[in-house]
Amino acid sequence: MKMRISFHSHCATGNPYLSSYLIFFFTVHVSTQERENFQVIGPDHTIMVSAGEDALLPCHLSPKMNAQKMEVRWYRSKFSEPVHLYQDEKDQPEQQIPNYQGRTELLKDGIVNGSVALRIHSITPSDHGQFVCFFRSSSFYAEAILELNVAGLGSTPRITIDSYQSGGIHMVCESAGWYPKPQAQWTDLSGQRLPSLTEKIIQHDNGLFEAQISIIVTETSSQDLSCSVKTSLLNPEKESVVYIADPFFLRGYPFKVAMYILLVVVGLLTSTASYLFWKQHKAKEAHAAEKGKALLWELQ
Repeated sequence: MKMRISFHSHCATGNPYLSSYLIFFFTVHVSTQERENFQVIGPDHTIMVSAGEDALLPCHLSPKMNAQKMEVRWYRSKFSEPVHLYQDEKDQPEQQIPNYQGRTELLKDGIVNGSVALRIHSITPSDHGQFVCFFRSSSFYAEAILELNVAGLGSTPRITIDSYQSGGIHMVCESAGWYPKPQAQWTDLSGQRLPSLTEKIIQHDNGLFEAQISIIVTETSSQDLSCSVKTSLLNPEKESVVYIADPFFLRGYPFKVAMYILLVVVGLLTSTASYLFWKQHKAKEAHAAEKGKALLWELQ
């Protein structure tokens, strides 16, 4: 920044010492004002953190300058509701909003160069969104906006048999601990998507989602099933595979079970009767043979 200063005062014109003093004063003042102007710089990318982990939000001044005597404030939507406040060369925890009390830590190792970082412990879905890093000196202030994305990688899907219905077996797939809202689907082992009977996404008090989907499996449909769950923020999905053997379908059809049992019983009875008949026949043959031997003995 350049400034041209002209003096038209008779006093200044007549006194070269006064003119030199005024030029020096304005030069120092303008130079000081220039040095106090700054920008706040944050990351040029979205910060991604998994639910339950700690988040680190860095920001710094440009150009570098000592910020020990400045106010450093972190807030979200309202300036008057600080997430963390550094003021009068110390942290001010009593000024924090309740949701962040005891959860934040301002890392000040680089504050003499205008660099700080806010650590937030035990991230939850409610922390998802924007944070503002604000610096204020005695004559200037500036801020930067940071974006924090919270992601929750849920549990491996659990597949269970819920009930037997006239059309087949009612299967249920459940997976919890997801954020943001997940998508769940059934597929066969070739990757072909199968229509769900019901789909339910529940958000719990901790902000995490649980997915529940169900399907009816029949003897004529694919008995090799896969249940997968994923979110838009996380590439890896979680998947479980199940194979339903034929005996499970017999339990779903009582008349088939009865027929199966009847056939087994009839088979057993037939086998037993055949064995007894054969044994009785052998006994008769043995008795006849003994009787024949006795007659031959008497004739001799």
